[in-house]
Amino acid sequence: MKLLVKSLTIVVLLSALPMLTAAQKDPYGTVDTVFAEIMKIDDYNRSITISCFNDEDVVGIAIPIHMSTGQTKVVADSAIWVGGRVENWDYKAFRPDTAIQCALIAGVANIGPTDNVLAPGRGRLVTVFVSSTDGNKIDEFSIDTTTVAPDNSLMFVVDRYQGTPPDTVKIDFKDRQTIPAWVIRKAESTE
Repeated sequence: MKLLVKSLTIVVLLSALPMLTAAQKDPYGTVDTVFAEIMKIDDYNRSITISCFNDEDVVGIAIPIHMSTGQTKVVADSAIWVGGRVENWDYKAFRPDTAIQCALIAGVANIGPTDNVLAPGRGRLVTVFVSSTDGNKIDEFSIDTTTVAPDNSLMFVVDRYQGTPPDTVKIDFKDRQTIPAWVIRKAESTE
């Protein structure tokens, strides 16, 4: 009987090992989270509000999204950064790809001598607007994160220094990339 209990315990622990090693980790505190909130504007248009929670200074983001709409073809046709937490960043990119129904949202805080960062907090980054390209109604609409060319996947790049002086810690370049959690929410329709 004792052998059976020991064997079952070992099997359970070994089966849980892949889940523990694949769990998202954030060496700087709580796991950062990207929220994508989908809202129906009308039968032919949707909006996706991208917001996030982070607990360390972030200086770069990459948020690729894939849109699924059944048979209806759509395009992510515009993005509004105004009023978002990265509004003052030096470089903000929005690159839609209609052929593969994807869009890349990206940003770099500093290209020149500025001190821009995405300070710890939560809130909206950008709102993306999506429209039907073939005149058909958008009956089904869902999104997920993906990887788009050349090698853009969901990630944050943290600042090279974390903390407040005199407790500042320098982060090695190889350790500056974090992978945030991804959460999709449906908003109330505006109709």
